[in-house]
Amino acid sequence: MSSTIVGPLPRKMRQSLSGDSLHQTLRSGFSRIPDHRDAPEISLTDALMSAYAMFSLKDPSLLAFDKRRQDPTDNFRSIYGIDHVPCDSQMRTILDPTDPEHLRPSYDELFHKLQRAKVLEGYVYFDGCYLVALDGTKYFSSKVVHCPCCTVTNHRGDSVTYSHQLLGAAIVHPDFKVVIPLMPEPIIKQDGCVKNDCERNAARRWLINFRRAHPFLKVIVIEDALSSNAPHVRDLRKAKTHFILGVKPGDHAFLFRHIHEADEANRTLTLSQIDPQTGILHHFRWYISLPLNEANSNELVNVLDYWEVHPDGKLQHFSWITDLRLTPETVYPIMRGGRARWKIENETFNTLKNQGYRLEHNFGHGKKNLSVVFALLMVLAFFVDQIQQLCCPLFQAALAKMQGKCYLWDRIRSYFQTLLFSSFSDLLKTIIHGIERQRPVLKDSS
Repeated sequence: MSSTIVGPLPRKMRQSLSGDSLHQTLRSGFSRIPDHRDAPEISLTDALMSAYAMFSLKDPSLLAFDKRRQDPTDNFRSIYGIDHVPCDSQMRTILDPTDPEHLRPSYDELFHKLQRAKVLEGYVYFDGCYLVALDGTKYFSSKVVHCPCCTVTNHRGDSVTYSHQLLGAAIVHPDFKVVIPLMPEPIIKQDGCVKNDCERNAARRWLINFRRAHPFLKVIVIEDALSSNAPHVRDLRKAKTHFILGVKPGDHAFLFRHIHEADEANRTLTLSQIDPQTGILHHFRWYISLPLNEANSNELVNVLDYWEVHPDGKLQHFSWITDLRLTPETVYPIMRGGRARWKIENETFNTLKNQGYRLEHNFGHGKKNLSVVFALLMVLAFFVDQIQQLCCPLFQAALAKMQGKCYLWDRIRSYFQTLLFSSFSDLLKTIIHGIERQRPVLKDSS
């Protein structure tokens, strides 16, 4: 199956997974978040939906969104259900005290909508399991702007860098371009802690929260070589998840010494096969129940070594540890599953940073939670877009018409600002079919 396929083909148009239905779901979820203010002029729901709309429209900054607000249209109400759009300073003030954990139910509800519509069945990859890619990414860095949640890096000469990171998570499939993002775990300084947070601690929290939300979901966690350590492997086992984790000789000398000893003792299992269509040689070497490291010799893992040799001589080599059973029948799909980890970087982080969402732009830092709240709302907007790309024929047709996401975002913003729509579906239909050219109708200037 080609890697350019968007996702499993939808059987029919699912109204519950259209943009309008998804916006309604988010607004309903936001309305249940407790407001920290008494008798507010603008509701917390409207403020959250306004920030979400900013990321949904892919406005380049909060200032650009504020200028949009100053030329009001009924589209805020008809498309996003917003009664009152706050100005930029109001939005920052309202959202800064909001606990980011209050956004978790919105992620879960979007995920459950996909489950109920049986969309996720096509993402089952191996032995009834989904592939879940985990990785961290930095989205904010400054030597001046900071908040109590920032991680702090001290440099020589007493200079300091403040930053924010996320541990991103997404269900991926080697054959599909669309990923299904899950609730990220902010890597932030925890309340009452002097030490910085780290990716390992964030992963432990993520696994606990994931299992609380999805206690029976069968998954295989795929990560890079930084995650191949005994405490994290124990966390994965405790969470009852399978795993495929990268390993490198330079970081896992003890493990690779045992691999060398297994080779010398002829305890190595191998398989070579040539793809008849591409001429690529796939060579596998695997080992059963090797100790992960010297300090944790009782933590046994299976090891898969893989070489890919192209007809032109190009060579690629990968190594993973896993708890999955390695056999001549399983090594190929396990290899493909391990290599699918790059989708968290390319299809997720790269999209969020370089395809209109602008994850690394500082939309507002705040004094408490604003930076994290904005980041989670942005990923929610990405989640909604991914669902539409996977399930909504209108969105798919509009994207095909514009021949690229950034062109689609430009057209959506332009039409949103100049025309009136009864729904988001109405906007997409206008993009698909186009509009009649006419002379501008000027406002009454008398």
